Amino acid sequence: MNVQDKVALVTGAAQGIGRVIATALARQGADVAVCDINEESLQDVCKDIEAAGRKALPIRVDVSQLSECDAMIKQAVDSLGKLDILVNNAGITRDTVLLRMKEEQWDQVMQVNLKGTFNCTKAAIRTMFKQKGGRIINISSVTGAMGNPGQANYSASKAAVMGFTKAVAREYAHCGITVNAVAPGFIQTAMTDAIPEKEREAMISQIPAKQLGTPEDVANTVCFLASDLAGYITGQVIHINGGLYM
Repeated sequence: MNVQDKVALVTGAAQGIGRVIATALARQGADVAVCDINEESLQDVCKDIEAAGRKALPIRVDVSQLSECDAMIKQAVDSLGKLDILVNNAGITRDTVLLRMKEEQWDQVMQVNLKGTFNCTKAAIRTMFKQKGGRIINISSVTGAMGNPGQANYSASKAAVMGFTKAVAREYAHCGITVNAVAPGFIQTAMTDAIPEKEREAMISQIPAKQLGTPEDVANTVCFLASDLAGYITGQVIHINGGLYM
């Protein structure tokens, strides 16, 4: 399951799951453009990729802006020669119950999570179309399938990512481009580490596997979908949640 000598681009790569995905792709043999709005943190990710013996390219981008996404893809192709894999991982939360949710909180989440996925995919697919092949992996969420209190905006954006994935997969399968989504459940990150122990235990009790997933669980699935082994898989949503949603 390798992606030897492929070129990947990962958004939201400065930390958390995105960083683990980027380094996992490098360990499997890919050169990686790591993209995030937090440019300073990208330098550490680049060091990890270079330690794996691969090229790293840091790019600052606001994925909610189509012009910046177009420039990001051009920079990646100009510097690394091509683009084989796009991982749309960039995302934000603005959690609160619906009656307290402000319009800007709804709009901010949609702009990054949904429009950002559209922007990056539209920018990248031109190159993949010319190359007659590519892999696009969108990071959705279990909340997009089952909902979550206090996350109407986030759940809606991630459900929309699933529908977007299926539509684009149908449009470009004949070009050798596969488009799939990965929907993580409760994953151990800095965010979940900060949850009070009682709430954390309640969260884990809902999971049949009785444990949180790891960023590596997500990254391993992304690497598979990005590889030649997954060439006949498209339009799918792969749930990684320990049985939380099935």
